[in-house]
Amino acid sequence: MKAKITAFIDSLITYDYILLGSVFGLFILFIILSILLRKKVALAIFFVLIAFVLLLGGPTIGYIKMHEYLFKNSTTLTSQKQLEFVNAVVVKGRLTNDSTRNFSSCKITAKIHKQSKNSLKNYIYQFKTLQKGSIVRENIAKGQSIDFKIIVEPFSYSKDYNISLGAKCR
Repeated sequence: MKAKITAFIDSLITYDYILLGSVFGLFILFIILSILLRKKVALAIFFVLIAFVLLLGGPTIGYIKMHEYLFKNSTTLTSQKQLEFVNAVVVKGRLTNDSTRNFSSCKITAKIHKQSKNSLKNYIYQFKTLQKGSIVRENIAKGQSIDFKIIVEPFSYSKDYNISLGAKCR
């Protein structure tokens, strides 16, 4: 756990520190505002609640949305094939850098889920991955598209399945 936290802190960029500083500044501003308005109890409690909601939710939601915007990419599945003599699936796809920044690295992940005729079960199966495989690609320029191939093994599921692709880039 300590290694994961250290790796996360090491991977923060300048925009993350600006986000954390501005959220903390807004927290202090709302606390000071609630102290100044302590005569109006309902308004002071409202500002304290806003301050703590901002402190707890601001960095998390801000980090997710900011990284979706800064490191925008798209992945498309071009082909998939289950191998006959080996328990594996070969997934081929294309990653496109839709951002205005160059990516130093992208971790591309293919997840295999069960498939059913029931749409409610399909929704639940999205959260229960049968198998997944990942690769890392380095140095992707803005606007560039690269082809990739992921081999997911061991995979011996014989019924219907669905493959979803995703990429986290930096």
